[in-house]
Amino acid sequence: MAGAEPGEPEVTPRKIIAFAALVFGMFMAILDIQIVSSSLSEIQAGLSASPDEISWVQTSYLIAEVIMIPLSGFLSRGLSTRVLFTISAAGFTAASVLCATATSINEMILYRAIQGFIGGGMIPTAFAASYTIFPRRLQGPVMAVVGLTVTLAPTIGPTVGGYLTEIFSWHWLFLVNVVPGIAATLLAWFLVDFDEPDHALLSRFDYVGLAAMAVFLGALEYVLEEGEKNDWFQDSSISLLAVASGIGAIIFFWRAFTRDTPIVDLGAFSDRNFAVGSLMTFVLGVGLYGLTYLYPLYLSRVRDYSALQIGETVFVSGLFMFLTAPIVGNLARKVDPRYIIGAGLFGFAASCYELTPITKDWAFWELFFPQALRGVSLMLCMIPINVLALGTLPPDRIKNASGLFNLTRNLGGAFGLAWINTMLNSRTDMHYERLSEHVSWGSPWAEQQVESMTAAFQPVLGGDAEQAALSQVAGIVQQQAMVMSFADVFLLLGVMFALMLFMLPLVRKPGAEAGSAPAH
Repeated sequence: MAGAEPGEPEVTPRKIIAFAALVFGMFMAILDIQIVSSSLSEIQAGLSASPDEISWVQTSYLIAEVIMIPLSGFLSRGLSTRVLFTISAAGFTAASVLCATATSINEMILYRAIQGFIGGGMIPTAFAASYTIFPRRLQGPVMAVVGLTVTLAPTIGPTVGGYLTEIFSWHWLFLVNVVPGIAATLLAWFLVDFDEPDHALLSRFDYVGLAAMAVFLGALEYVLEEGEKNDWFQDSSISLLAVASGIGAIIFFWRAFTRDTPIVDLGAFSDRNFAVGSLMTFVLGVGLYGLTYLYPLYLSRVRDYSALQIGETVFVSGLFMFLTAPIVGNLARKVDPRYIIGAGLFGFAASCYELTPITKDWAFWELFFPQALRGVSLMLCMIPINVLALGTLPPDRIKNASGLFNLTRNLGGAFGLAWINTMLNSRTDMHYERLSEHVSWGSPWAEQQVESMTAAFQPVLGGDAEQAALSQVAGIVQQQAMVMSFADVFLLLGVMFALMLFMLPLVRKPGAEAGSAPAH
């Protein structure tokens, strides 16, 4: 590439096309976490599944993916980027076809688990490649592409899913992966040549460590996903899996720290930038997946929007991410990334605070500015955090570190969703009790509402009019309590992001020599 400095990796058109294939594969894998979220009712009807069973369409994918993501670093070194990504892209495409042809909920859960596990290998592989094949001076723009992919995919997932289901059918949530998946597979096989495999590494594969990690992360993901719905530790299966996760964690960490070749090298956490950056990306995962969940939840529960209306409303964040990414990528080359992260954290906190006056009447335009600010702030955070966390590591640690870094974001999302659901339910109950104290017999407002509603229902319902009016008032109180609980969660999210500003003095600016590997 023209202008390359001595010792820098050369950037060729072949490498750019190959990297684009890796990024697109990562986009598909992350998109598929959320693409089904707005169409679960249609899948449920199509497969004759129960409400409890249908949630596993997402849960099985997440559990399988969270196991593969940290494992991918080891496999990438043992098999090479080319072989691992090709297997992942081909397997993901095949599993997508299987999902589209599923005729029962059990088949769908199995196929989604296969899709999540195999697809999970594509996410850190693309991350690591961005540090392997591009010189340090280009990592700002490159991470803009990677950061946009990581944040945009889950944000637009419900929108894309809503459109596909509305226009075609739920089967197309999976069939849409087929042509791009085949293209990514072929491009990776013929063009990726960034590194060489270390087959000797595979002979030292730690099967005990893998089993312990699978139990640790898989059980943890299940507890976080299903805990609130099953009343947490009041449920025997949640308690049992929490204990299993703890035992798996003990064995996994023991193997990781005592074996010469652990399944996951945790040594990257000894680098202060990586440790703090991972904590930041954990919190970013809470905000990314949490708000991607909260906006549609408010619009469906309070505003009674359809999947298509929800998709059109929440698309604002994705649009502003897309517009902001190239600007931030350019800024990251010229400005200390810590300042950019600070602006992003402040903006994210402000976007949450802007939502605290929310009422039952808020719609597209009331949500526009908070969503736009969130989209801009996500890009301001994501891109420089990636550079800070991975940019100070030596090249031989990048692959493992990339898996760990992506794992922390996914775990942040899982913890965030569990916490958000718990907070919403508990705060709704609390607000309902307090509001009910003021909406009782003797309350002028309550008596006036019941009287006017009874009169309105009288011609249709006759003697049941008063009971219908009382139910209507109770519904109004429940709705108001729910809206107030949303405001509480938005406020707490804002406080959490504001507190992360105090972590910035702990990180150092990446040196110009860090993070890039020699060309292969």
